[in-house]
Amino acid sequence: MSTIEKALAKQKQAKLDENKVTTTPVDTSNQSDCEPRAKTTEPAVQPSEQNKETIVLNGEHLTERGFIYSPDSAHHIQEEFRHIKRKLLNNAFGPAAKTLKHSNLIMVSSSNPNEGKTFISINLALSIALEQDKTVLLVDADVLRPSLHRELEFESRQGLLEYLLDEVTTLSDVIYNTSVANLKLIPAGRPHRLTNELLASTKMAALAEELAQRYPDRIVIFDCPPILGVTETPVLSSLVGQAVIVVEESKTKVNNVKKAVSQLDEDIAIGFVMNKTVRSKKDEYGYYGYGYGKKN
Repeated sequence: MSTIEKALAKQKQAKLDENKVTTTPVDTSNQSDCEPRAKTTEPAVQPSEQNKETIVLNGEHLTERGFIYSPDSAHHIQEEFRHIKRKLLNNAFGPAAKTLKHSNLIMVSSSNPNEGKTFISINLALSIALEQDKTVLLVDADVLRPSLHRELEFESRQGLLEYLLDEVTTLSDVIYNTSVANLKLIPAGRPHRLTNELLASTKMAALAEELAQRYPDRIVIFDCPPILGVTETPVLSSLVGQAVIVVEESKTKVNNVKKAVSQLDEDIAIGFVMNKTVRSKKDEYGYYGYGYGKKN
């Protein structure tokens, strides 16, 4: 046997040995003697979500800043968010769900920046996480100006953009457990010059389909960019079943709201949250005037 033939034979044997090492765990993981092999097709997200490092949220800081970290925190807005989430949950899982595609996928946006959409997104997610039979996944889809990691005070890490760029193996690689029961997060990830193309890609559409179908009891909230002046949010509106538009009292112009809503997909249900309403000198935040229904 020549030197070349010996080298090729050695390389082939090395590959065979490597395959034995990598395939053995797949054949035996999570199976009992009487469990059928078909059960190994369970979605990969479950073990990864369980084993990944948990994002620990600072409940004391969040409560001080007006977030609903626990049932006993932020009493002045707790009831308002109960009313808002109840309408969303009814549309997601009630009779209206039959008329909405991806009714459990909800986008939160505003006409312009700085109207409080991320504040509303986080509080909606925290409020829904208090439900006994629901889980919630909060996605930072504002990939141009990501802020969930800053507002929730955790270190930025791989997220939505890495998944869309195929830089991670599975979706579960970017879904993180948190110290709040029933609340999971997908950060925005590292900024990229092709954000619009990525959000409009077939992989993003497939992601929305997977998130809508994988867990029937899960609400997915997308914290989206403002609508006016960007193209990402109207694209995302075609992937969700519901939209919450945040309106800042005494600042947001009615014409801007109408213009923004006109750019969203016409088949989704749209609701409005009035933010930063003045109640008293001690309480500058309030939420009211929540309307809901499809566009005419």
